[in-house]
Amino acid sequence: MKRALIALLVGASLFGAIYALAAGLNVTSSTLGAGSAAVAACQSGTVNVTYAATYSSSSPVGYRATTVTLNGLDETAPACGGKDVKVTLTGPGASNASLGEATGTIPTGSGTTYSLTFSGVSASDVTGVHAVIAG
Repeated sequence: MKRALIALLVGASLFGAIYALAAGLNVTSSTLGAGSAAVAACQSGTVNVTYAATYSSSSPVGYRATTVTLNGLDETAPACGGKDVKVTLTGPGASNASLGEATGTIPTGSGTTYSLTFSGVSASDVTGVHAVIAG
């Protein structure tokens, strides 16, 4: 009986210590750790991502994703202008595998769109587009 009581107390103490440690995790945009947090964007408005496909008669014949365009960007210097961007096309299906990546730097100005070029990505395989703006 005494052993069971001691084991119960040790277990409760360990659980309490681990719970307190997990509750103390803090994740921000400048740290890495377990948890989740919203990361501030370079602008307050929504950025829409679209991609265009062109037909290719060379092997393999079919449509290929060739251009990804970010629309609704604030390209001014205090916002997204001058920041690096990486766009990844993903698929097929729910695999979320990278089919191709393109990188660039958003120009500083008063524009609202920025396009990146891809080659060799079958449009029928694309199920997602991921865009990261950093800098």
